[in-house]
Amino acid sequence: MANTTATTSSAPTETALGKTVINDAVVAKVAGIAAREVPGVYALGGGAARALGALREAINATDLGQGISVEVGEKQVAADVTIVAEYPVSLQKVAADVRASIVQAIERIVGLEVTEVNVTINDVHVPSDDDENQEARVQ
Repeated sequence: MANTTATTSSAPTETALGKTVINDAVVAKVAGIAAREVPGVYALGGGAARALGALREAINATDLGQGISVEVGEKQVAADVTIVAEYPVSLQKVAADVRASIVQAIERIVGLEVTEVNVTINDVHVPSDDDENQEARVQ
C-alpha cells in the first residue's frame, strides 16, 4: 500500500467534444506533490520505497508518486499515503495538513471527489547527530 498503484485504470470524463482519461499514476503524482509541500513532511514512503527513491534521485529520476496508493473510480478517489515526519512537529497536525493538501489538489487539479485519505506515519526524521562541526565528547 506504500507504493503507487501499478494498475492502469483511469478516470474517464466524456463530453460532447470528446473523452478525457486520467490514469491512476497521474492522480498519485498529484497527491505526492501535494503531500511533499506540507511543512513537517520529511519524505514519502516506507523503508524499501525510500531506499528505491534514493537510488532514483541519484540518477535524477524522482518518483513523485512514491508512498502514494490511489483507488480511482469514475467520479471519486480514495488515497493512502505513507510519510516520514520531521521531529519535533505535531504528528496529528502534519497528518491533517497532508490530508487537506491532497484533497484540495486532487479536487482542484484532477476534478474528482476525494472520499478518504488515509495517512500512515511510519517514521520520524531526527536531525543527524554526526554533524561535522560538533566537538567530540571525548578526546
